[in-house]
Amino acid sequence: MYITRFGELGRADVALAGGKGANLGELVGAGFAVPDGFVLTTDAYEAFVYANSLEPDIRALAVVAPTAEPQAFAAASAEIRALFTAGVMPEAIAAELRQAYEELTGADVAVAVRSSATAEDLPTASFAGQQDSYLNIRGIRALTDAVVNCWASLWTARAMAYRAREGIAPDTVSLAVVVQQMVESAASGVMFTANPTSGRRDQVVISAAWGLGESVVSGSVTPDDLVIAADTGAVLSRRTADKQVMTVLADEGTREQPVPDARRREPVLDDRAAARLAQLGTRIADHFGAPQDIEWALTDAEFQVVQARPITALPEPAAETPTTWTPARRGLYFRASIVEQLPDPLSPLFADLIDSSVTRSLESLLSRVFASGGPRGGDLGLPTVNGYAYYYYRPAFFWGLLLKSPAALGVLFRGGAEMGLAGWQQQAHPRYVHVVEQWAAEPVQAMPAQRLLDGVLALLDAGTSYYTAVQSVIPVAATSEGLFRAFYERFVRRPGDPPALTFLLGYESEPIRAEESLWDLAAWTRDEPGLASAILAAPEADLAEALASGAAPAGVDAEAWQQWHTRFRSHLDRFGHAVYNLDFASPVPADNPSTLLATLRFYLSGQGVDPHQRQAASAARRAAHTRVMRRRLGRVRRTAFGRLMRWAQRAAPMREDALADIGLGWPLMRRMLLELGSRLARSGVIGAPADVFWLRRTELVSAIAFGLANPSGGGVAGPETDVAASPPVSISGAPRPVRADAIEKRKMLWRGRRRANPPQLLPQKGLVSRLSVRWMPAGSQDQQGEVISGVGASAGQVSAPARVLAGPEEFGQMQPGEVLVARMTTPAWTSLFAMASAVVTDVGGPLSHSSIVAREYGIPAVLGTGVATQRLTSGQVIRVDGDAGTVTVARDARRAR
Repeated sequence: MYITRFGELGRADVALAGGKGANLGELVGAGFAVPDGFVLTTDAYEAFVYANSLEPDIRALAVVAPTAEPQAFAAASAEIRALFTAGVMPEAIAAELRQAYEELTGADVAVAVRSSATAEDLPTASFAGQQDSYLNIRGIRALTDAVVNCWASLWTARAMAYRAREGIAPDTVSLAVVVQQMVESAASGVMFTANPTSGRRDQVVISAAWGLGESVVSGSVTPDDLVIAADTGAVLSRRTADKQVMTVLADEGTREQPVPDARRREPVLDDRAAARLAQLGTRIADHFGAPQDIEWALTDAEFQVVQARPITALPEPAAETPTTWTPARRGLYFRASIVEQLPDPLSPLFADLIDSSVTRSLESLLSRVFASGGPRGGDLGLPTVNGYAYYYYRPAFFWGLLLKSPAALGVLFRGGAEMGLAGWQQQAHPRYVHVVEQWAAEPVQAMPAQRLLDGVLALLDAGTSYYTAVQSVIPVAATSEGLFRAFYERFVRRPGDPPALTFLLGYESEPIRAEESLWDLAAWTRDEPGLASAILAAPEADLAEALASGAAPAGVDAEAWQQWHTRFRSHLDRFGHAVYNLDFASPVPADNPSTLLATLRFYLSGQGVDPHQRQAASAARRAAHTRVMRRRLGRVRRTAFGRLMRWAQRAAPMREDALADIGLGWPLMRRMLLELGSRLARSGVIGAPADVFWLRRTELVSAIAFGLANPSGGGVAGPETDVAASPPVSISGAPRPVRADAIEKRKMLWRGRRRANPPQLLPQKGLVSRLSVRWMPAGSQDQQGEVISGVGASAGQVSAPARVLAGPEEFGQMQPGEVLVARMTTPAWTSLFAMASAVVTDVGGPLSHSSIVAREYGIPAVLGTGVATQRLTSGQVIRVDGDAGTVTVARDARRAR
């Protein structure tokens, strides 16, 4: 038996009917309207291949490397397809095909003949459009030819290349053929039961055109586009196109013909029809349990389903990206200072906790700096606008601060109030270390829930207090470097002398020490027989799992692995607290070391520069030029030169050391929160431990108050409810669980907001905006054209493909030699600098982390562009000019990958 009717198939019959045939059978069995038809199964394909002795030749020709040029796939495809064309259809297959065709509605019925491969229409691999389809086929001879052509299309160049990239072996695939009665539709199109752009599962997206759906699938017509609310059927948006052509049936196949003028701009579907179609799509998606890509046809006022397949590569759902920035209250809002370490919208719990913590820290500092006239309640804070953190100042208080700034600078340079280099080194840093050590002495699993929350609050307060002190190091570093540069350029430098930067490079700092530690681990690994090759060969997921469990991955010597594991853990213990983002919802390297593993493998492959040698060479150049200057200068200039130089040399590395330890309490804080999350998940309050970051403070406090986060906490009383806006309290007083859809809505809102480019200043007009714009860490967001301007922070010019990274979850995409493009970087990004040819950021200046580390690495940097991550895309070839402070998109900016 080579023929199976649709009604005899189901979704489990992929091996027999291919993805398309199995899905159509599932739809028919579930009662959905599908044009009648049958499937010529994969047994027929295999019988044809066997009868014509094609298998040896196919096996020999089909083995093409995934990295081969397109011409190699095209050549192999042409040879294989010629084998099929020359083949003879076995009589047993021909007889069954003839009988099934005649049983549809007669000997000359028009049918669609579609390829249905066993590796298509799957949740993880669509293969849409990789094989051939034929429309309006009439007569058994034409049908037989179409079937053979479909079989041959299993070996199109694009299908072979796709399978090679996906790692699907040629000898594991087969192909069935769907034969389906043609529907002469008045209108047709494609429907996605989730929004493919935003990923929202509560929206249905429909494309519709007159005539057959081939015009929509092939792109020969611009269709009407509609977005429908899945729950209500309401049309959320509609774009009615000028539909100039339509696909219709011809004597043989199909043809395009002009759409009558009266119908070109007429909507294909009115609101009622669109709602009915969306409801049909939702029912199909519910039946399959996953969002579907559906081809539909409208005949006699009824919708029929021609195809359905899972939507692959669907992004996580995101709400609309905000376009208006209206603060809740009048005042001045700045995205600077600590906010530079918060590039994304805040998670709900962090937003609730950080505002009061930063406010207390600033009020304490300013009260110490100014004996009188310190802040009062409401003078400052760290609220959010569209989820993004902003420093807030009441206008009167802000102007008062400006008037008192000379006194504050005096305290700063004396190291008073825990400010400046001395204040950080002698007071702020030791106190922060003490708080972290004090809480780390208690086992997290043994702490009562309230104790865990107390620890989180104490560590967060210690971290914000420390960051406030660190911010006072930056003006000292900026002043010291600025004065040294000015003195050197005006009173010392002659033609042929090196730039001032030469005298400031080659010093150790915490990011440099972290790089050296990773390099040393790679060097040790290479000396262990077989260990380096095994680590390079191991899949990244297997390596990360082995690191978490401690068990050696397959093929790695257990004893050597244990030594390597101990050394890597030591690296994480010392450097793993560097934060990518101060929001504690974002993991630190100690939690997710995948970025460090990628850099380690980069070093193991023989790439990269030895940081010890690089730093030693910079130090030797610095020392040599310093000796020249001291011999050449007179006593007065030599003294001034030496003092200014030593001040600048001391300040920059200390600034990096200070920034690197901001996250000292973050690994412990995250462990405490995840322990609370685990307990709440066991009690049914949330679905997963990490959902704790998406709770509001009131919800967490309420759950703790009722003992639901203690090890012995019981179940949750009361029905489910969405507690997005109020404490989760039921009639009986016990907290209600936070429904999974409430958490998902918060995540969806966060993802939509993450796409926004928040203004640096609010309001975006007025005197303060005009005065402050030059101080802000990001440039104008109104830049247009091929050239993007920023601040040249590290000299040099490079032309290379861009790699735009939103955060640590994308670090694995970075390839050696690319330009790193990010909103901002922190010390946790340093491992990527080893692979980067240049650095471009939205936020930052000459004294930012990106600048200092890029100069040590000797790569160009353009910072503070304001728009780089919005304007550039990965793969674009760009020219980074660190001298001019510009980024230029190449005119022939082809995507490199």
